[in-house]
Amino acid sequence: MVVLAGVIADIPHVLWHGVSDSLLMAWEVWWALVLGFAISAIVQAWVPRERIERALSGAGPGSIARATGLGAASSSCSYAAVAIAKSLFEKGASAASALAFQFASTNLVWELGLVLWVLIGWQFTLAEYVGGIVMIVLMTVLLRAFVSPALETRAREHAVRASTGHQHHMAGAELPWRERLRSAAAWSAVAHNFRNDWQMLYREVFAGFLLAGFVAQFGNGFFQSLFLRHAPQPLPTLENVIVGPLVAVASFVCSVGNVPLAAVLWSGGISFAGVLAFIFADLIVLPIIAIYRKYYGARYAARIVALMLLTMIVAALIVNGLFGLAGILPSGPRPSRGAVFGHVTVDYKLILNVVGAAVFAALFALTVRRGATDPECGMKVDRSSSLKLQAGGRTVHFCSVTCLEAFEAGRAGSGGRADAGTERIGSAGAGRPVDA
Repeated sequence: MVVLAGVIADIPHVLWHGVSDSLLMAWEVWWALVLGFAISAIVQAWVPRERIERALSGAGPGSIARATGLGAASSSCSYAAVAIAKSLFEKGASAASALAFQFASTNLVWELGLVLWVLIGWQFTLAEYVGGIVMIVLMTVLLRAFVSPALETRAREHAVRASTGHQHHMAGAELPWRERLRSAAAWSAVAHNFRNDWQMLYREVFAGFLLAGFVAQFGNGFFQSLFLRHAPQPLPTLENVIVGPLVAVASFVCSVGNVPLAAVLWSGGISFAGVLAFIFADLIVLPIIAIYRKYYGARYAARIVALMLLTMIVAALIVNGLFGLAGILPSGPRPSRGAVFGHVTVDYKLILNVVGAAVFAALFALTVRRGATDPECGMKVDRSSSLKLQAGGRTVHFCSVTCLEAFEAGRAGSGGRADAGTERIGSAGAGRPVDA
């Protein structure tokens, strides 16, 4: 009874420190998150995705390189990456190109690298980018050992039948760069991509910080029981790169949300390679594996998950070896728990966070002034460049043809009058026809 009473008495203490550590870590990286999402939104808004998509059909190094570039120019949301990759795959992109897009979208994006740099150092940022390229090369080389041409064909047929769900990438009208910088419409496209990325990812980011804050309460003894540290090499490194992805799969957190927990694992004693394998594994968390099964069928899903797991482990080992040869592995004492979570004080971070808050508020305000809400998916869209439908005497705005058609189908199903009072009256600013 005494032990039980002690445990109950500790609960408020653990809850307080878990939440406060989560907030302190968010304070450490707030400005980097805003800057990363803003840069990503600029790239998404000012790089015409449709032109790149048309160049991705087929296989070969060229299409894989273009898929990598498109992925790096996209949102870092793992779920959006998987949905867009499925769309590319069913339109003719090879399995290798679709997977290259996913790896690039979740490993070669600005926001992930910036947050890694702030929390645990530039070596992890560089390793993330190098590792993303290594994974794409490994995946391309090993693909046929896991996926036969016949299985790829069946998966493509399955993908055509499966519903992708929502995806967004709203590019504005194509303008010279100098005109873009002065154009309210161009910055509105940036603002809407910025807001929609936050809308898709805030749960992941919130869950990642909260999970990191509470996992940190276990103390270093907990991590020492998970990871080998004092066995002779290469056993600790091999064990870490296997356990790291398993922890990622069990955490259910992906994309940028993985980084806070990676910082806690690094502080707790996992190896450099183990941290990399953990971060790389954001494409094989359990909810995303379920999506693969829905999109492509169980057999193809199992094969690509096995392929991705192998490439993640091998890439982490390769990058670890390359950094060791170059003499740039992180050295010195691990960051303490206090250093990882930081503290609030009057310093450069305060100034950067105030600037970040101002940028965040300005971009959101622009979406309020120029935007409308898509009734199907809840995304904010620019009224001037959205897909539009005249329905019941009012103009309804949509982010994509998929949402517009779902709205029309809903009206037809509920009212029995498929076309009465409705008229498509515009096109998206990215050059997509309304009747796609």
